[in-house]
This record gives sequence, structure tokens and C-alpha cells, in this order.
Amino acid sequence: MDAVAGLLDGPRARGAFLLRSTMDPPWSLRARDEAPLTLVAVVRGGAWLLPDAGDPLRLAAGDVAVVRGPDPYTVADDPGTAPTVVIHPGQRCTTPDGVELSGMMALGVRTWGNSADGATTLLTGTYPARGEVSDRLLRALPGVVVVRSDAWETPLVGLLAAEIARDDPGQEAVLDRLLDLLLIAALRAWFARPDAGAPGWYRAYADPVVGPALRLLHNGPEQPWTVERLARACRVSRAALARRFTALVGEPPMSFLAGWRIALAADLLLEPGATVGSVARQVGYGSPFALSTAFKRIRGVSPQEHRRRARAAGDPDIVDARA
Repeated sequence: MDAVAGLLDGPRARGAFLLRSTMDPPWSLRARDEAPLTLVAVVRGGAWLLPDAGDPLRLAAGDVAVVRGPDPYTVADDPGTAPTVVIHPGQRCTTPDGVELSGMMALGVRTWGNSADGATTLLTGTYPARGEVSDRLLRALPGVVVVRSDAWETPLVGLLAAEIARDDPGQEAVLDRLLDLLLIAALRAWFARPDAGAPGWYRAYADPVVGPALRLLHNGPEQPWTVERLARACRVSRAALARRFTALVGEPPMSFLAGWRIALAADLLLEPGATVGSVARQVGYGSPFALSTAFKRIRGVSPQEHRRRARAAGDPDIVDARA
């Protein structure tokens, strides 16, 4: 597993909100849904993306924007067009003065807009839940990432556009995976840019010494790693690995591993039927007590409290389990 794959490992898209919008001017959609991550792809025509904090961005056909929440933003045909639709948490839509729009602009399966053959067609994919594993990468992203159509070659926008209005058996799972693939491809293309300002730990994957060490830690967090054992696996000295890892990643190998294990544990604890004991074994702790101690040291709360808070926040996939 690498850094970008880590974004979606754990609670990947599960029943993500996916919508095709077909619009004729004037139109303006105000997003106040507080979603942690949203992807907007332009299939036809163009649009303006207007973050509350930042400059207006013009999107053309083939462009993909990744918007990091929870701050609101607007997508419109023109920066001067006043919002006609407000998107609230849970993807509830109203007019600016609060009149419900449910079903009023429906044009078919997962299709919505003010014209059945609008000049602009947008695809929107919204991740409703923020995964703990993704925090390190999400913190590295600006509020909006835009990948221009001439900066990459991908069939995924067209494929998602073709699949989004289908209603075949299992279609929700197909769309979730396509959304994941498009997001990963877009972030990979963006981080490859020299001006992207990728964080040190991401750039370190290309290092001939630290890169293999990071992959070992990511792929095998349950292993009893020590700096010495990691150095042997990477065929370098212990001192050389520790020095180079800390310089490139920004923290020593074992500190990085501890944070990675707890990030994984935070996600796994929210899986149906998970116990502290089963999660401890999966992330490299010898007992539930050892995981609980490390979890509280790093997160400030116990695993049980972490799960209670997530349950109180309304995650429907969390069920009670004995510790």
C-alpha cells in the first residue's frame, strides 16, 4: 500500500453520493454539505468552481476538481450567477430560502438538472465519511486540486459518465469503485506535478532507501518491526536508515509506524463486529491493553471512546462489539 492508496484504504467509498447534472445557464449550486471530500468532473461544457476561501477556477470539459471539505463552495455557469440550489448535509437540496427541491429537478437515474440536454454536464462524487487513514494525505492537499484535461490521459471520466445513469444489479458497488479509481488517478497526476508541493513523506516513496522501508511498514504493520530489522530488509545500516528516514519523512521510522498503526486501528474499530483484541492483532499490538494504551497516548481517547464518538456522529455501519 502506498500513500495515495492509503487515502481510500479502510472506509473506501460505500454508497457514495454520485450524481450527473445537466444544466443550461443560468445555474448556480451552493454546496454546504460539509462533506470531507468531493470530486467534480466536467464531461461537457464548462463551469466555475468558487471556493469561499480562494480564487474562482474555470473548469473545462475533461477537467477534474477535488474539493477538500468541510468548507462550503459554489459551482456555477458564471461567477456572477446567484445560487439557485443549496446542497445541505445528507445531500438534501433546497432553494436559498429553504424550499425543498427533492424530485423537482430529477431527470432520470442519478441525473438531475434544469435541462435534459444541458450545455454543461457535470459528474459529482461525494465521500460522506472521513477515514482516519486518509488524514495524513488530506492534510497535505490544498482546499481545491484541479487536474486539467491536457495534463493526463484517462478513460475514467468517460467510463463513470457512461455508468452513472445505469441501474443494473450491483451498480452501486461498481460506481463506488470507479469513483475510487478516478480520485486516486487524479491525486496521482496532481502530486506528480513539480509545483504540487507534495509533502516529504510522499516524495520519500521515490527514495531508494526510504521508499522500500515505507512500503514495508505500510504493507505489514502487524509485523514486529524494529529499526534494525527494517534496515536489514532494506539492506542498509541501522544508522543510515534512521538518519535518512527522519530527514525525508520528518519523523523516525518507529514514530511513523506507531502513527500508521493507530490510524489503521481507528478505521478498523469502526468495522461491524470489530473488537479491540482483533484490531490489535491486525495492526501489530500483542494485546488489547497494548493497543488501548498506544491509542490513548496518540489520540487522547480510548478505542472504546473513539467508537462511541463515531457512533454518536451517526455512522450507520458501526455496531456494538465486545472489547
